[in-house]
Amino acid sequence: MQSSSHLLPGNVADTVAKATPAKRKRGKALSRRTGQNGHIESSGKWFVVRFWKDIEGQEKRALVRERICPISGPGSLNRSERERRAREIIADTQVDTAQYFNRVVKQQVGVTFKEQSKIWLEQSQTRKRKPIRATTVPTIQAAFDKWILPEVGHLPLYETAKYPTMKALVTRMNAGGLSAQTVNSYFRMAAAVIASAEDADGNPLYPQKWDANKLDLPLVETSKQRRPSITAETMTEFARVKSPKYRMLMILAASAGCRIGELLGLEIKDLLDNFTTVRIIQQAKGKELTTELKTANSVRFVDISPEVAALLKEFLAGRTTGLVFPNRVGRPLNPSNIRNRVIHPLLRMKGLPTGGNHIFRRFRITWLRENSVSPDIERFWLGHANRTVGDDYSMLKKNIKFRKQIADKIGVGFELPTSILASVVPNVPKMAVEQAEQAVA
Repeated sequence: MQSSSHLLPGNVADTVAKATPAKRKRGKALSRRTGQNGHIESSGKWFVVRFWKDIEGQEKRALVRERICPISGPGSLNRSERERRAREIIADTQVDTAQYFNRVVKQQVGVTFKEQSKIWLEQSQTRKRKPIRATTVPTIQAAFDKWILPEVGHLPLYETAKYPTMKALVTRMNAGGLSAQTVNSYFRMAAAVIASAEDADGNPLYPQKWDANKLDLPLVETSKQRRPSITAETMTEFARVKSPKYRMLMILAASAGCRIGELLGLEIKDLLDNFTTVRIIQQAKGKELTTELKTANSVRFVDISPEVAALLKEFLAGRTTGLVFPNRVGRPLNPSNIRNRVIHPLLRMKGLPTGGNHIFRRFRITWLRENSVSPDIERFWLGHANRTVGDDYSMLKKNIKFRKQIADKIGVGFELPTSILASVVPNVPKMAVEQAEQAVA
């Protein structure tokens, strides 16, 4: 069989004929794909140009051809015009551009989804606009490790930009029992990794527009999302748990509405105005403290009722430094232990759906609305962003005296114990109580 190299200009044909396997491998470099003029020949009634083109998913380049013009009659061109038109055709295919090379060649042989995910995660933390907080990185990485990378991590990045691959990922997450919200969130992270691949000019290599219907992404119905909450009666039970430390923690969580990380990172120096104001400037993340809070609005002052302040003062028993709720070695408590060893046993005992530490925050916001607290004060206490121009204009949140009057007036919405340190009758099974006491460690 005659070699196709006879179709190329003499110097190029000689190079192809003499090339060793090693040289062909070096042909993966972009420099060997630039400046093609192609080879013009006649084919039937047409002049055509033949040139090399990298094909997605194939190891070797293919010799392709495109029509230039009819050999005779209307539309025919002279030799110089055919050569110019041949160069235009090659240029239009962009086979010699860096963007095409990176998308079709470099990405398929060099970069996997897992490698690109690391690049994306690093860039997401250092970008100027809405960077990802360092405290959320472990959570994101855990989602990648458990759900995304096992399915697509080993694949070339160009392969993950295809619908069948991403649909298989969505199918795996749906089958894994993840909620609709979680499946959509994890898919957006995977899509962001693919979109982050760019050429030297900053153009996306895979500008894919994903169709939720084709991917079979589940519909997120807000009304059906699981948001466990508790009543005043149940909250009163939490205010009577045996351990004074957990008793005080849950009372403060339900009367201040702070996030659990904010409470576990709270230091005594941040209890101001005779313990009636809680200053939130840091949170606990694992065993460490960090000033990186969820949002900029999380840095705030939360006013609490004088009754809760009195219990706090009793609970601290003269301590003036350190965490408000430390474990035995002075570090933050483990929120998972609180949930699994204290909250869940009590809820199960009462026959209620189990929920996490956020149930106290939901209780507080419900109580604020039942008492018609001004929306801008509500958002200030909870660490939420303003929603209207009126919220920006309002100065109520800067009126400390007024805030404290509201906190005193509305109270906490559940029955407080007369003493935080006095013994109470156990209200959970003995085994659950013993486990709860161990959770301090």
